[in-house]
Parts: sequence; structure tokens; C-alpha cells
Amino acid sequence: MKLAGNTVLITGGASGIGYAMAEAFLEAGSEVIICGRRENRLMEAKSHHPNLHTIVCDVSLESDCRKLLEWTTTHFGDLNVLVNNAGVQRDLDFTGGLSQFLAGPNEIRINLEAPVILSGLFIPHLTGKSEAAIINVSSGLGFVPSARMPVYSASKAGLHAFSIALRRQLVKQGIQVFEAVPPAVDTELNPEGRAKRGGFRPPLQPEEFVAAVMKGLASNVFEMGYGMSEGFINASRAELDQSFERMNSGW
Repeated sequence: MKLAGNTVLITGGASGIGYAMAEAFLEAGSEVIICGRRENRLMEAKSHHPNLHTIVCDVSLESDCRKLLEWTTTHFGDLNVLVNNAGVQRDLDFTGGLSQFLAGPNEIRINLEAPVILSGLFIPHLTGKSEAAIINVSSGLGFVPSARMPVYSASKAGLHAFSIALRRQLVKQGIQVFEAVPPAVDTELNPEGRAKRGGFRPPLQPEEFVAAVMKGLASNVFEMGYGMSEGFINASRAELDQSFERMNSGW
């Protein structure tokens, strides 16, 4: 995949990995549109990079996804890259039943259903475009689930499976499907859960992970991990089971 000359839409692009990807694609010479729920964060991102295009969108709502398609294809007809990055992560304990899951943002809807819907909406537009691509940002927890974050892990495992299947489906359409698989990265993801763990902040910065992703994209590496998550991608089932036991030894 070439990194310059694209028109790229990034969901959840105002912070974290999405924002780092927006910066990287801008630096590479592509036009970049970012969307997110919080207008103030979008405006903050644009203040740092005036060439960014922004639109408020809640990808958990199908109606917003359809509006996003209409707006972007109307104003940016050359759009050829969709990055499904928006996500939410929660600590959830099911030992007390369903109440915690129902009380907050729906990880399945945001992390899995939204990329499925957006991909389906944008594929007809992407078909026939030069260097067309869909980039799904999953997680190492989609390979080795966390007992602390069971629904997040399941949603990212689903996104991994969807990426594999979609990659095969879209070969004849000329649309490449990439998957970026981050390990723990220092972002705004799951602030409540991290506060419970003493304000835990992973040492890995989004820019470092995204630099590896951009290198992988340029080399047509379709599953791109980094550090621990790179090991998960290539691990055997026995090795994944061992990693699961180490990760979840406190449960």
C-alpha cells in the first residue's frame, strides 16, 4: 500500500492511536478526515493540524454511520482508505450478573458492529478506487483475552475474524484489508479501569506503535502487531494458552 496521495477517513481520530495515524498519513502526503463523538477534541486536533478535516460522528449509531458515508463521499469523492479505529474498553465482572454490562457503553456495538456497518457502507464507494483499503484496529486481547475485560476481548476477536474473512471476500474488488493489532498503548482507553489499577499507564506511546503500522502498510503486511501482540499473531495455540494463564493469573 502506498502511503502518499490517499484520502483517508479515520474513526476515533481525535486521540490515541487514531490521532497518531492521522498525523502519520498527513506526514506521508495523504489527505485525512477524522471523526469522533466530541467536537472539542476534533477542534483541538485541527488546531494542531489545520489540514485535517473533521466531522462529529457517533459510530455506535447506524444513522450517524450513514450520514458519515453521505458527507465524506459528497465532499471527498477520492476517499480510498477507511480506518476503523474508534473503540471503547471496560472492566466488566459478570460474577454478579448482567448489570455492569448494561450500565455503560456497548463494546460490541462500538468495537465490532460499527466496523462491520461502516465497511459494508463504504465498500461500494471504495470499489474501483486506486489503492483502496480498509484498516481495522483490533487488539492483542483479541488473540489472548483478558478475564478483566471479557467483552472487549470478544469484540476484538470478532474484528480479527471479520478482517480475515473480509480480506478474502474483497480480493476481486481490489480492496485490501489490513489489521493493526496493538498491545497495551498509553491512550485514553478505559480510564476507570486503569484508575482501579493505580493509574496504570503502558510505556508504549501511540506514535511508536503507529510507526510500525505504517511500515507494515508500506510493505503489505496484512496483520501488524508490535512487541507482545506481534508475538500473539504468530503464536501456536499452546503458546496462546500459556500467555492467557500468565495474563490472568489473578483470576
